[in-house]
Amino acid sequence: MKRSTKIILAIVVLLIVARLLLPYFVLRYVNKLMADMGSYTGHVEDVDIALIRGSYQIEDLRIRKINGKIKEPFLYVPKIDLSVEWKSLFKGALVGEVECYQPELNFAFSNNEQASQTGKELDWTKLVKDLLPIQINRFAAYNGKVDLVNLFEATKTDLSLEKFNVDIHNIRNVEDKQSKLPSPVTASGDVPGWGGTMKFEAGMNLLKQIPDFNYNLSFDNLQLVKLNDLARKYGNIDFEQGTISVISEMAMYDGRFVGYFKPLTKGMKIFKLKEPEDHRTVGRFFTELLAEGGSEILENQKRDQVATRIPLRGTVENTETEIWPIIIGVLRNAYVEAFTKEFDNTVTFKDAVETLKEDYKAKREKKKAERKERREERKEARQKKREERREARKKEKDAR
Repeated sequence: MKRSTKIILAIVVLLIVARLLLPYFVLRYVNKLMADMGSYTGHVEDVDIALIRGSYQIEDLRIRKINGKIKEPFLYVPKIDLSVEWKSLFKGALVGEVECYQPELNFAFSNNEQASQTGKELDWTKLVKDLLPIQINRFAAYNGKVDLVNLFEATKTDLSLEKFNVDIHNIRNVEDKQSKLPSPVTASGDVPGWGGTMKFEAGMNLLKQIPDFNYNLSFDNLQLVKLNDLARKYGNIDFEQGTISVISEMAMYDGRFVGYFKPLTKGMKIFKLKEPEDHRTVGRFFTELLAEGGSEILENQKRDQVATRIPLRGTVENTETEIWPIIIGVLRNAYVEAFTKEFDNTVTFKDAVETLKEDYKAKREKKKAERKERREERKEARQKKREERREARKKEKDAR
């Protein structure tokens, strides 16, 4: 056998051995990486390498909270595919993509730290960078589940999303670099606990610390009876039947946002003369009777719906809304023109930019007014001193 042939065979053997051993070393690396994440810890069952694709797959990833009371792991993903995004590589950008299959996220909200599980303590950006040491340009999750336990802690109300899908493209702005919102985001899911569905579409700039965005969000046909714990707690009523849909558009630029929520109820019934095992107080009986009468007055009879439009504007620290537009919206739906379960298409990213400009202008005007007020105060102070000196000289002259 020729020397060159022996060398080639040796190289092939080494590559095969390296390929067989590589998943073992990667698995050890990943588990060592995830063993200590502060108050959380993680573990992976297996790793599979696909050298030709430039990818590897993580199987049965679990992240759980240490010393927590929550039995379910914070995150469980049966399969994660981490790979190079080849279409971006052909454009001269070495970036990656992450795809998660049937992920489960279990959030728990509580003032008790051991009963709380939100993942806010974790640096998720660092974890993803360590798992795939190139920048992520695309993230997707398929057929996932998200549980929000004690979302409204006062009533112990939970919310779940199933068949949850999300796809985020162009996170690192490889394409469409001139766009102010270069990253398209889509998400959808079912809301089985409350009935109905959720849909979300947005354009985002995810490279900023506080992302800019322009989104459309809808929750469709949620069952009102599923909200009775909240209705009893905050309205002293409960619902007998009906659905509610919520439509929202919002845009944010540099932490300043503008948008609206549009709730629409259909077939809503609040009052029933006698309920099974009726334990209503007298106060709740009459509250429900009045609420039923009010909803009948404010209902659009043709569509059997009560609706309004709630405008929102403000900053991430402070949200502003007014009561009169809400009341006018209810009356408009009842007596002028019924709202529809469609987006108004009245909110654009430009509106958020203009809102920020208006805010800057208002601040400049405020500072200008404050400077003018200080000048007036200084002027009055000088005038007062002159008056005092004049009075003092007059007294000295009189004393002579």
